Amino acid sequence: MASSGFSWTLPDHPKLPKGKPVAVVVLDGWGEANADQYNCIHVAQTPVMDSLKNGAPERWRLVKAHGTAVGLPSDDDMGNSEVGHNALGAGRIFAQGAKLVDQALASGKIYEGDGFNYIKESFENGTLHLIGLLSDGGVHSRLDQLQLLLKGASERGAKRIRVHILTDGRDVLDGSSVGFVETLENDLSQLREKGIDAQIASGGGRMYVTMDRYENDWDVVKRGWDAQVLGEAPHKFKSALEAVKTLRAEPNANDQYLPPFVIVDDSGKAVGPVLDGDAVVTINFRADRMVMLAKALEYADFDKFDRVRVPKIRYAGMLQYDGELKLPSRYLVSPPEIERTSGEYLVKNGICTFACSETVKFGHVTFFWNGNRSGYFDETKEEYVEIPSDSGITFNVAPKMKALEIAEKARDALLSGKFDQVRVNLPNGDMVGHTGDIEATVVACKAADEAVKIILDAVEQVGGIYVVTADHGNAEDMVKRNKAGKPALDKSGGIQILTSHTLQPVPVAIGGPGLHPGVKFRNDIQTPGLANVAATVMNLHGFEAPADYETTLIEVADN
Repeated sequence: MASSGFSWTLPDHPKLPKGKPVAVVVLDGWGEANADQYNCIHVAQTPVMDSLKNGAPERWRLVKAHGTAVGLPSDDDMGNSEVGHNALGAGRIFAQGAKLVDQALASGKIYEGDGFNYIKESFENGTLHLIGLLSDGGVHSRLDQLQLLLKGASERGAKRIRVHILTDGRDVLDGSSVGFVETLENDLSQLREKGIDAQIASGGGRMYVTMDRYENDWDVVKRGWDAQVLGEAPHKFKSALEAVKTLRAEPNANDQYLPPFVIVDDSGKAVGPVLDGDAVVTINFRADRMVMLAKALEYADFDKFDRVRVPKIRYAGMLQYDGELKLPSRYLVSPPEIERTSGEYLVKNGICTFACSETVKFGHVTFFWNGNRSGYFDETKEEYVEIPSDSGITFNVAPKMKALEIAEKARDALLSGKFDQVRVNLPNGDMVGHTGDIEATVVACKAADEAVKIILDAVEQVGGIYVVTADHGNAEDMVKRNKAGKPALDKSGGIQILTSHTLQPVPVAIGGPGLHPGVKFRNDIQTPGLANVAATVMNLHGFEAPADYETTLIEVADN
């Protein structure tokens, strides 16, 4: 919390002037890796980004965008867009999702909170349902956390437990679902030996069942609702292992898109629909792909699809997924308190701000940038524009996405003279990279580069400054690699496509006619990360950053 002697007023920077418009461009999923045919950024024609890298070496550098640099537990944890934008906007490193849950489970605090005590009221007469991604990918959820929660809940009175699994294949290798199901089944059989009625009740692939985001396709959530809550699905099996193995054997099947299934008993009845008096916990710690299900579970007034039957349940999220919507209203682990973000400081110091992206990343350049907070700090000084994303198709079908439209909005905002900061996210590298379609990702990277050109041309026209960076890697490495760094091959000798984010660093480039000629990147910061960008941007606006912010990346040499 801000102390009583706290002031929002930022001191002036001793050497850098105020009044130059600053464009902040975040290329989503744009890391730096060795050049080969699986590096789509290298393969693509990206003359603008190439010129930033090769044109002025003292104004281009790499920063860390994964692991501890963005508040995640270890440097084996790939970055993601949420923690990346939190760090970019907050200027400090906060313990994030997975780490918060790890701490709460290790200390036992998770079992003392209001959220757990609330769901515990159902343990005596009801069933505890756990719904979430079954994976050790560490982006949305982690298997070991589910295992600890199963153990902790059963030790604290849960007598009947049903797990509703979503298979991954996006943040982990396709096909790994089988091993995760075997591990979970083994744990549940051990609980059954202790007299606890514990089993898997339903399942489906994450991209086809439940885990849609940004209200792109409510049918995805409905398929999950039907299987998890109503106990109805087109595929019925006696065990989850049989289900996953059988459905994966279909032509073109993969973990991400397995159809919904329910587990039935000998009489063909679903073993785990959600009923009145039950408790439900969504076990993912990452918010974006749980919000829609949370709305369906929590809201009495809901019109996105016909829920058919709405059981009276006690529902809690692993975390609160949306701080502004207070959704869900009950949660097991409290979110990081991110206050005094750079966006709020700058607005309170008179910086008029324009932020824009398309639907799939609009929340990143606003909500996550602003410390997990929706809405404006001061609507007289801010304008946020969301361009609708394509829906009903996968992003590799139209890999240019809305990059051009976003760039044009940014250009118009700069040329209007109304804004001191224009901030955008160009989603192409990430969203198309996730499809695993290398050719489409090359097109996506070229489109993003063309968008950067439009924005930088406008910066040139208004005598402004640009900061071009990214939130994490993705498009720069599209193949799984062995320990030697060579492409890993599958059983048939084909390459294994990598659809996930990476552990690679990301670029930060600065420039523009408004940049003080003495500005260059410092080389005395041990391991700079995304959180160092906020102080840098504040400096370019002519302010000193708050003392507790991660240090600025720049210094001003006397000419």
